[in-house]
Order: sequence, then structure tokens, then C-alpha cells
Amino acid sequence: MQHHWLLDKNIYFLNHGSYGATPIPVLDYQNSLRQKLERQPLHFLARELEGLLDQARQELAHFINADGDNLAFIPNATFGVNTVLRCLSFQPEDEILITNHTYNACLNAVNFIAHRTGAKVVIADVPFPLHSPQQITEAILAHVSPKTKLALLDHITSITALIFPIETLVKELANRGIDTLVDAAHVPGQIPVNIDSIGAAYYTGNCHKWLCAPKGAAFLYVRPDKQELIRPLIISHGANSPRSDRSFFRLEFDWMGTDDPTAYLSVPKAIQFMGSLLPQGWPDVWKHNHQLVLEARNLLAQTLQVSLPCPDEMIGSMASISLENIALSGELLYNRMLKEFKIEVPTVPWKSNQKYIRISAQIYNTIEQYEYLSEILKKHFISQ
Repeated sequence: MQHHWLLDKNIYFLNHGSYGATPIPVLDYQNSLRQKLERQPLHFLARELEGLLDQARQELAHFINADGDNLAFIPNATFGVNTVLRCLSFQPEDEILITNHTYNACLNAVNFIAHRTGAKVVIADVPFPLHSPQQITEAILAHVSPKTKLALLDHITSITALIFPIETLVKELANRGIDTLVDAAHVPGQIPVNIDSIGAAYYTGNCHKWLCAPKGAAFLYVRPDKQELIRPLIISHGANSPRSDRSFFRLEFDWMGTDDPTAYLSVPKAIQFMGSLLPQGWPDVWKHNHQLVLEARNLLAQTLQVSLPCPDEMIGSMASISLENIALSGELLYNRMLKEFKIEVPTVPWKSNQKYIRISAQIYNTIEQYEYLSEILKKHFISQ
């Protein structure tokens, strides 16, 4: 499968989760769109783009089980989180609920809003390791108060690679009158998702990671009853458009100034291509990657002589394994594995004195790559 990607064949690339990797046929398709744009820029951007975005958005909506009219293309999920936070009104007595697993960029965005408005950031301590999704639900709901205005929750966490019981959490919080902003940066393409069933007020995810679309492709979902509150970070021509054939939400988000829209327009090609690689399409991709990461994490846990930190059903195509038996710092370990052994895999800090290694399993990976990683860890790093 690796021949479909431009990945360096001299590198053991086990970190698809950070930035993804786009297959050659998808890059070729994007390049054809760029050439079409440059042959007649005015025609492409002023006359064709709106319809092309509509089509791409509808195909993405079908894949993630949402209404396309409730989606906006954006560059990345952090952009989506910032968009929602900047648009909502917070008072000094309001609380924004997050967890200790919240992605650092999103934590910074929340702290920025809190500093500017006087709102309070409440951090729910979700345990890790853990043995059930119920522990996540209980930890988060224990920090809800009458002052909680918004919860920013991961669907799949970045450092710990946990799948949160997001549908349960959204419904429990809604029953308490609290909206949820879901950071789903790692979700599309890693696990099946049904946004309409989840029911969150706001949901943002990347297409460049596990969907394997080009960099700069992501989406923001805003539930219809919340759309009048949410405006893009960039205010442009849509703000005073006289048109009545499209929603204000659509008019503002679909044009935020001149940019290269080809990453957005390539999302359907990425969905189609990745779904063509195995006989049963995307269900086979999800199954393959999940089984591969489970086999890999079992191997690494045995090599590192550590326990598995969560049940199999709480991970998708990424897994974090404790490095408690390796004395070397995470940064030094990462640098040595890359420079000396050509292994690209992240080591991530957890709490004050813990570190984990986070592996990803994409369809181009093989179990032999994780066996090599295991061999290197055992031979060169354990007990150092």
C-alpha cells in the first residue's frame, strides 16, 4: 500500500496521527484543480467555486452523517474551536468546562477567552490509565455546576488517543442545559461518526489526518439553532450580501477572501480513494487499522513490560503506551529514535513526570514496522 504515498521509504513512519499523509492520486487531483483555477482564475473562483464547494460539502456530509448545509469548510480543527469560542458571549461568572486531556492549542484558546472575558476555566481530571468509558463520563459530569456555560470536549484525545463517549456526554450535558463544542480533530476517517446522532451544538474535525485529504482541509459543524451566533473569524463580502437564496451562515463561511480552495474540493477524492483500497471500503479500512494498532500496542506493552492503559474498544487507530521503564527523557528518546534508527513516532508527556509513546496505524503501515520499533526499544532504551 505504501506505493500510493510519497512517504520516505527510509523512514519507519508511525505517526500518521499528527499531520496525516496524502495519497499520490489525491495530490494529483488537487494539482489538476489548481491548474484549472490558474487557467481562468475569475471563472473558477467567481462562477464555479460555489457549486463545487456545495458538491464537496455534500459528499463530506454523507460520510460523516450530517446535513451539508450545517457544515463549513475551514483550514483546521483549531480554527474551528477558535471560531466558536470567539463568537460566544461569556460573563465573569461563567464557566468553560474542559478536561486534562484537552489539546494544548485548544487549551490556549480557552485561556485566551477566559482572560479576555473573566470567565473561569474548569478542568475535569479524567484518569489515565482507566478501565471504562464510564470513568470519563463521571469525571466530567462531576465538574458541572450551575455556572457551566460551555463544555469543550475531545471525541478522540490527542496525547492519550482515547475515544471519549461523546454521544453520552453531549446528551448528559444538554439535559443540564449545557452546549458542547466537540474537538474531533482525529475522528473523520479514524472511526465511523454520526454527527446528527451525537447532537452537539458545535463539532469540528480535520480532513487532512485520517481522511488523507490535502493539508488545509477541515470542517466546522454548527447546529441550525446555533448558526446565527457563529460567524467566521474572517469577515468578508458575505456580511452584507443581499442574496436570499442561501443562508447567512453559508454566505459568510463560503467566502472569507481569496485563498486556495483545492484542499476542500479534494476531500471527496480522498474519501473515494481511501474507500477503494480494500474490498468492503471504509469499514475494512477502519477494521484493518484498528486490528493493526491493537496488535502493535500489545507487542509494545509486552516489550516495555507495562499494562495496557485502556480497553481495546476505547481506541481507534492510535494508541498510547507507557514509557515508565525507560529513564531517558521523552525528547531525547524521540530524537535518538529518529536520528539513529529512522523511526518517526512521538513521545508525549503526561502529567508531571510520566511519558507515553503514541503509535498510529494507517493502511500503509505493517506489523513489521512495529516489531522493529519494539526491537530498538528493547535493545537500546529499556532501563536506560
